[in-house]
Amino acid sequence: MSNTYGDWLRAQREAAGLTQQQLADMAIMTRSHISHIEAGRRIPSQEDARRLDMALNTGNVLSSFLPEQNAAVADYFEAARQLEQQATVIREFALSFVPGILQTEKYARAVLGMGFPPLDEIERDKAVVARLDRSQILRNPTAPVVWALLDEAVLRRPIGNPQLMAEQLNHIVELVESTRIRAHIIPFSLGYHPLLENMLTLMWFEDQPPVAYSEGLHMGKLHDAPSVVEALQGRYNLALSDALPLKESLALLKATAKGFEEHD
Repeated sequence: MSNTYGDWLRAQREAAGLTQQQLADMAIMTRSHISHIEAGRRIPSQEDARRLDMALNTGNVLSSFLPEQNAAVADYFEAARQLEQQATVIREFALSFVPGILQTEKYARAVLGMGFPPLDEIERDKAVVARLDRSQILRNPTAPVVWALLDEAVLRRPIGNPQLMAEQLNHIVELVESTRIRAHIIPFSLGYHPLLENMLTLMWFEDQPPVAYSEGLHMGKLHDAPSVVEALQGRYNLALSDALPLKESLALLKATAKGFEEHD
């Protein structure tokens, strides 16, 4: 996002003679949260902005001129997208599609082009760019730590053409073989498993409690209640314990990719 907002916040804080920690204490926030906002990496909530206005005596400027959300991302996902960029650990479960941060450009374009009514070319391009931007977190060689738990349906269901699917699965193979991520497959043979109802993302942070994000058809929910997050973590752990080990999961990914490559 544009950093005009963050720069203005920093200028007001410095004019008031406050450190980030002092402002954080006055606004009942963490210092790292203030740092993220000033650097343009995070948009404050309406309540955070209101408290910042009170602490800095800036009227309602910070709460009235919040940066616009990313229009190329579904409204219900925006808060999760922001947190995804700050997470130190991400655990994904995918039921139907490859998780967004692992998608190739061709796969993302195919997925985003299948809706009806269809997006026009400009809107689809914006959505593809927004999705690929999310994957930039994987450019850091060590953080966030990413685990991908994939239902076998993600591998088997053809999206686009066979060559596209082979490229997508080989991309995941490369990420696993480089040790950048771990991927485990829940095989069809398992039958029922605890995550069969929805996709799920679990996130951990340095400066705040963990959260969970679940998503269904045209709806998503960010969960921050400790009891709910703990319950969803438990479900994830149960499903992971029944998944194929890393070596076997990698072999299945490679075999499925080869099958798509050999498709007539």
